[in-house]
Amino acid sequence: MKFLYLLIFSIASISLYAQKIELPVDTMVVTNHSVNINGKNINYTAQTGTQPVWNEDGKPVASLFYTYYKRSDIKNTENRPLVISFNGGPGSASVWMHIAYTGPRVLKIDDEGFPVQPYGLKENNYSILDVADIVYVNPVNTGYSRLIEKEDEKVDRKDFFGVQADIKYLAGWLNTFVTRKNRWLSPKYLIGESYGTTRVSGLALELQNSQWMYLNGVILVSPTEMGVDREGPVEIANRLPYFAAAAWYHKKLPSALQNKDLEEVLAEAEEFTINTVLPALIKGGFTSEEKKQEIASKMAYYSGIGEKVFLQNNLDVPFRYFWKELMRESGGYTIGRLDSRYLGIDAKVAGDSPDYNAELTSWLHSFTPAINYYLQEELKFKTDIKYNMFGPVHPWDRSGDNTGENLRQAMAQNPNLDVLVQSGYFDGATTYFNAKYTMWQLDPSGKMRDRLSFKGYRSGHMMYLRSEDLKNANDDIRDFIENSLPKAGDSAKY
Repeated sequence: MKFLYLLIFSIASISLYAQKIELPVDTMVVTNHSVNINGKNINYTAQTGTQPVWNEDGKPVASLFYTYYKRSDIKNTENRPLVISFNGGPGSASVWMHIAYTGPRVLKIDDEGFPVQPYGLKENNYSILDVADIVYVNPVNTGYSRLIEKEDEKVDRKDFFGVQADIKYLAGWLNTFVTRKNRWLSPKYLIGESYGTTRVSGLALELQNSQWMYLNGVILVSPTEMGVDREGPVEIANRLPYFAAAAWYHKKLPSALQNKDLEEVLAEAEEFTINTVLPALIKGGFTSEEKKQEIASKMAYYSGIGEKVFLQNNLDVPFRYFWKELMRESGGYTIGRLDSRYLGIDAKVAGDSPDYNAELTSWLHSFTPAINYYLQEELKFKTDIKYNMFGPVHPWDRSGDNTGENLRQAMAQNPNLDVLVQSGYFDGATTYFNAKYTMWQLDPSGKMRDRLSFKGYRSGHMMYLRSEDLKNANDDIRDFIENSLPKAGDSAKY
């Protein structure tokens, strides 16, 4: 009898563990909430769910997880903006801006963005939900989003994991979302962070040309290259203003510079970069030794690292070496890549690059428990699927990245489309000066320069983690939305 019970128990256990964990292909959970934004109480609904991606035969091949926040007290959405939010990676979930920037709930962290325990969330008193509804979209294999594969029907990964494939399927998914939520009449905005800027720049044109969906604005947070070429001398020269920012933060500049305000220092470093460093790098080995020595001395002055280092590297000091070198003689710390305010400890002070990214481990420390708790307990979306902070999307096909030009074309075709660029001065991955450079190159004609704007902040890649910048950056988005909405009766024409 004992053997029989044991056999039955074993079979039941095998059956239980053999069950495949699957995400519902098409589902939604709705909860009601309120938040105080700039002193005003805002009631809203949170719709959390999945929506399919279909193939040409009308079969679901993937399901994307999203969270959609909508004010409850506005019934007519004809004039109510919709902000569509993407993060980057390209394998990153939409968690970062969702629970730390624009959404109604933000992380419990200190005023500079560092983790504190107990983990959790609090009201975001600066959220843009007062002026716009927001949807956070997780591309395939990020967050809870997944491919839908059956044993006899495998999905081609090339349909999802690449610059062009990503843009194409997301545009179709957004068409369905906007239709389901009855938002065709609403002004629409895309916001993307990091690789998300590549994504939304490509989507701006794809939505217009393939889905006939026109936008009012695109917000680029910590933008990538977006296909804008800056290899060679430009790439090398453009590092210096960021070096100056990081050195200023860590008090490694000469007193003549250190005693100035950050933005004054950066203006000097930018001027020197454009007018002196770049012309010298263009001449390469034909720059005179005297001139090279003069430039190396000035680069050391603006960067906080030795003149000899620049000379030994032919003025081409890599980012990774800078992150290792800046604090080598000041406690032997490394500085963070995505946010150089963060410090790391390596096994050896010697070396030419950090052992790890100090800022990323800090962020995962606070974001991971918060998003897992929030979705399941506050938004009531229950699943055993693992929430992928970073999902398996590689190999990623980066060919054909012309997304900066895509954005330019979308702006040219649509007189109502404006662009806002937001960058942190201490971001060493997608530097603020490269963001400026990309913005300058987006419109060679100069005819749309009044529709392109830049805002800088005294933090890093996720500038919104710093309390002061959380307020300022949301205020800048709020102003951008309000200023880019056409006045009643204004026609979209040149």
